Amino acid sequence: MINSSKSANLGDAFSKYFEIVPAMYDAQKEAAFRIRHSVYCEDLGWEPARSNGMETDAYDVQSLHCLVRSRSSGEHIGCVRLVRADADDPQVPLPFEQTCADTIDRSIIELDVMSRDRIAEVSRLAIVGQYRRRRGEERTPGTLQDSDFGGGGRSRFPWPLVGLYMGVFAMAEHHGLDTLFLLSEPRLLRHLNKIGITNRQIGGAIEHRGLRAPAVMDVREVIDNLDPLLRSVYQVACEALDGCQNHA
Repeated sequence: MINSSKSANLGDAFSKYFEIVPAMYDAQKEAAFRIRHSVYCEDLGWEPARSNGMETDAYDVQSLHCLVRSRSSGEHIGCVRLVRADADDPQVPLPFEQTCADTIDRSIIELDVMSRDRIAEVSRLAIVGQYRRRRGEERTPGTLQDSDFGGGGRSRFPWPLVGLYMGVFAMAEHHGLDTLFLLSEPRLLRHLNKIGITNRQIGGAIEHRGLRAPAVMDVREVIDNLDPLLRSVYQVACEALDGCQNHA
């Protein structure tokens, strides 16, 4: 549970320092690709450096992208994407389906019978280095810790990470997605459950840039059961998405 003494309205507190930006235009998507290059290529060495300073792959064209921007600096400081099924060939596996092909438990989830146009994978979440300098975060693109929600003041609250996840669910709802998948550290999956972002592990952990496990999240279940404080940040994300659509 989130410590309610943090703020009567996390959405207002979040909006004082940060902004959720659905990446609808090329310049915004390029900002996401540059963040990914900074984190995945330069900081972590998980992907090869690119001469253009942008980390991209074949899944980007079928993805929805989201950013978090610092109001004080005006700089984009975090990004995430939702990889949707290929519209031309929906049966092409999502990234996690390929990586976890041998470990997904088919008795828990029947991927073959799901409506492919209503699923997506949370992917390429990244937060720039200066916003993840806490102990234990040096070798991750962005994570949660046990101390994040139990006290210690607002300076410890993982604002960018929470903003990105709320952006994910706002985009999912807006685009009619029912089910989201995630390949993540088992510890992060447990921490997401603690704050009400309910997920269920659907297979054994594998070695993929460290230990990673596949999980599933029901979009409607998560949104309907959000902690009231997180819901206020979710509302900020929804308003940002609506604002972008109205000006598109």
